[in-house]
Amino acid sequence: MNMKMTFRWYGEKDPVSLSHIRQIPCMTGIVSAVYEVPVGEVWPMEKIEAIKSAAAANGLEFEVVESVPVHEHIKLGTPDSSRLIDNYCENVRRLSKAGVKVICYNFMPVFDWLRSELESQLPDGSNALAYRHAQVLAMNPAESELSLPGWDESYTKAELKGLLKQYEDLSAEGLWNNVRRFLEAVIPVAEESGVKMAIHPDDPPWPIFGLPRIITGMENLDRFLKLVDSEANGLTFCIGSLGAGRQNDLPKMIRTIGGSRIHFAHLRNIKLSGELDFEESAHPSACGSLDMYEVVKALYDSGFDGYIRPDHGRMIWGEKGRYGYGLYDRALGAAYLTGLWEAVSKAGK
Repeated sequence: MNMKMTFRWYGEKDPVSLSHIRQIPCMTGIVSAVYEVPVGEVWPMEKIEAIKSAAAANGLEFEVVESVPVHEHIKLGTPDSSRLIDNYCENVRRLSKAGVKVICYNFMPVFDWLRSELESQLPDGSNALAYRHAQVLAMNPAESELSLPGWDESYTKAELKGLLKQYEDLSAEGLWNNVRRFLEAVIPVAEESGVKMAIHPDDPPWPIFGLPRIITGMENLDRFLKLVDSEANGLTFCIGSLGAGRQNDLPKMIRTIGGSRIHFAHLRNIKLSGELDFEESAHPSACGSLDMYEVVKALYDSGFDGYIRPDHGRMIWGEKGRYGYGLYDRALGAAYLTGLWEAVSKAGK
């Protein structure tokens, strides 16, 4: 069984260059997207091909997209959502033509992920992302100055306020109905195109600001996979997201789901500091609350042969850049994870 180690790249404006990514041992490819096209619109083929060409020029593959964002109107089920789903399907077809094998996406209302601190100081002098539930409860999301994906990058404060108002009438069951409708349209196109869809869990895996969250634990993951029972309908198994929920036994979940439905794995560690509090840490097991060896072993034992990437890293050695997405700590994480995979795979023979 093989896995492919990959690295998130945010395009030409990313402070982390492809020439640096290619120097990470055993790195096979990048995970990227077309970022400049508005959410819900069709990606121009030339922009997709430009990412593929830039990666290839550095000896890297472009086989995983993260992400093709799901428009909020699809999540809300508004009247124009049919057109937006049609556009989504066209993006799946176009990415397939460019050689993309896996599309990571999420169905989280409004916020892709949420943290209360972007530079939480750790004892070793590094800093990392952190979530303190009491601080989040005290936030007014429409007024906060915290800079997060899906927060300030996509909406003005007035737009965000209006969007949150729209969600007041959407229950968790309503969100389930809308994700089913999305899957019933998109998964057949993915099957025809040879693409595997891989939903990302909610981060953190509980409701925030009164917004429903449904991709949170084993029971809901099982329900999700059964909505359209196809290998093309699978998961991005993000252990940092799911691991924030103390009830989630990650190795057991992986073995229960099976490798055929896990197409992409985000591997990072977190240190649990309260019932709903955590901070991100270096990748090794000793640095956080998650047993990385057991997670990797469960992936191997389950027959996983998809893509892995080191997820959020600390900012170390004075590096500045996109929070959670510096070069140095993620490169260390990639090397560590590659070593774990080699150890587990050789022990399993």
